[in-house]
Amino acid sequence: MKVLVLNTGSSSIKFQLFEMPDGRVLARGVVERIGEEMGHITYQGGVEYQEATQLDYDVAIADHNQGLDEIIKVLLDQQHGPINSTDEIQAVGHRIVHGGDKFTLPTIIEPTVFDELKKISYLAPLHNPAGMIGIAVAQETFKGAIQVAVFDTAFHQTMPDFAYRYAIPESLYQQHGLRAYGFHGTSHQYVVKAGATFLHRPLESFNAITIHLGNGCSMAAIRNGQCIDTSMGLTPLGGLVMGTRSGDIDPSLLLFLGEHLDMSFKEIDQLLNKESGLKGLTGTNDLRSVLDKYHQNDRHAILAIEMYVYRIKKYIGAYMAALGALNALIFTAGVGENSSFIREKVCDGLQVLGIEVDTAANTQRTGGIRRINSSNSRVAVMIVPTNEELEIAQQTFGLL
Repeated sequence: MKVLVLNTGSSSIKFQLFEMPDGRVLARGVVERIGEEMGHITYQGGVEYQEATQLDYDVAIADHNQGLDEIIKVLLDQQHGPINSTDEIQAVGHRIVHGGDKFTLPTIIEPTVFDELKKISYLAPLHNPAGMIGIAVAQETFKGAIQVAVFDTAFHQTMPDFAYRYAIPESLYQQHGLRAYGFHGTSHQYVVKAGATFLHRPLESFNAITIHLGNGCSMAAIRNGQCIDTSMGLTPLGGLVMGTRSGDIDPSLLLFLGEHLDMSFKEIDQLLNKESGLKGLTGTNDLRSVLDKYHQNDRHAILAIEMYVYRIKKYIGAYMAALGALNALIFTAGVGENSSFIREKVCDGLQVLGIEVDTAANTQRTGGIRRINSSNSRVAVMIVPTNEELEIAQQTFGLL
């Protein structure tokens, strides 16, 4: 079965085409700058999918309909494309950021489901509407394919109520759904399954803390293969220090910004989501640049890295207390997979918790899943490259 995975943003569409159930990638790429003067497409693929087969070009892309048209063109291309007809695609898996508390599993998209997604779009106004555009466009384009929504929040729906509820009036939860939902769930779910398999442990008895570090950052506490807590909350703003997001702050800070600095809600949202985190502290959200400045003894970069690492350490301690026993600490995503320095800084001083990194293993640059803990470490410290698209394809195929 050929499963197309779509991750639709407000001005982009990322895609991968899989042959299931073996998970073989037939093609992948991204359409960017939709609606701007000139769009851009990158594509890798071919009948057998090889990295050497790739396209990279600019083209005007007025809207998402045209963006998907361009994806179909490259998939059907006689020289580079892996399919001869759109009818070969039997299912389309869509990444949807927010499923509220209504959607806890991958879901076939029927009219009633689409209506429910509209109702909860206020929970993720920057993300869900784009995902729904992707659904609508794909339904029109792939009329014979089954459309499936896979939700970033779904994996975290096993959290107990005392972990996801806020200490605010009950009516705000009952009437408006104001609670912690968590995000990056598809990534956390993929890496904990892959980690358990690598360690030859049944998922049902596997306890892990997963650390997803990219431009957006989040952590999850996982007991017996199920999430019991996560660092992001109602929105992706909470938790760790991120590229442009503040992470946890005193809620009264918002009142101060409004009352004393006369900032509007829109300005506050822009400040905390787009201008804070590493960018707010150093002027850039590129961790590589921040680390360069850190090693040049730039005081702003030093503070930023110390804050970034300290917040992760605090969550590790809290989650170990919540779990009671820990089998693995798992790093993933762009920073988690590639920055040996951040991994070392995070784990430094955690020997008292049974976490100790082997310096040589940590700095070795090899691909795939690997352990980086010392022989004295009671906890497996791991790097597990994430693959959210494959997880969406697997969930879509598994549902069907």
